[in-house]
Amino acid sequence: MKNLQLTIALVIAFTSNISYPLQLQALPVNNHLASVKFIPPPPPPDRSAAGSRGGAASRGCDAANQTVTALVPTYQQTLNQNKQAVVPITQVWGLTNAEHPYFLFFVPYKASSIANIEFVLQERTNNKSQTLYRTYLIPPESPGIISVHFPPNESSLQVGKMYHWFFKVRVQCDHKQPTKLDYVDGWVQRVNQNTTLTEQLKQATPQQKATLYAANGIWYDAVVSLAQLRHSNPQNEILLAEWKSLLYSVGLEEIANQPLINCCQPRFNDPN
Repeated sequence: MKNLQLTIALVIAFTSNISYPLQLQALPVNNHLASVKFIPPPPPPDRSAAGSRGGAASRGCDAANQTVTALVPTYQQTLNQNKQAVVPITQVWGLTNAEHPYFLFFVPYKASSIANIEFVLQERTNNKSQTLYRTYLIPPESPGIISVHFPPNESSLQVGKMYHWFFKVRVQCDHKQPTKLDYVDGWVQRVNQNTTLTEQLKQATPQQKATLYAANGIWYDAVVSLAQLRHSNPQNEILLAEWKSLLYSVGLEEIANQPLINCCQPRFNDPN
């Protein structure tokens, strides 16, 4: 799309059940994909999105001291419990427009070292958690980035609600020893897509869509859009550069060169 100039009005339309405002400054984006960078929206104003993006490495396994890692932004906050104590909080949180989003994770282990992989999605309502979805995934044959899809046959994510996900890898480096748990957890929140972004996406190429999502702070849609392109075009150097740029912008440079393994396709054994 020649000479297409996409001017992004970074204002996301929240519904009344979201308890805090989200305002982002305007950012011009042209059709040359020299850099895809995530522009983070303000995170939730409390500790409700506390989580862990990186797990605990199983030393001596085949993971080269790497850990399970979620492809999601983090935010550093402090919680003032009283006048004398300030507690640091790491929030692991991102937005999506999708009713049934994808989640991406780096698994540093070979299939022979994995006892099982479990994904859980919970709904958070009135300080109570209810499990909406639980599944076990087929372990990848070799280390790499895999995806989990919250399937369309499940109830849609509701706009404004906070959902807590858990990704658990049980590792058994030595079959004479008990399994060890390497896991990450974080949050996803669905928002309504504003009309400006909707119109821009209609005119955009697939590559530009990833840029638009990233610039509008819609993390889960940005990363899966670019991952789908990379998985379909693994030798494309421009897409690789864009992928690295996106991951670097959220501090995930250590896994930017990891391969995408059957990315953005269902990879689970659904007992139902």
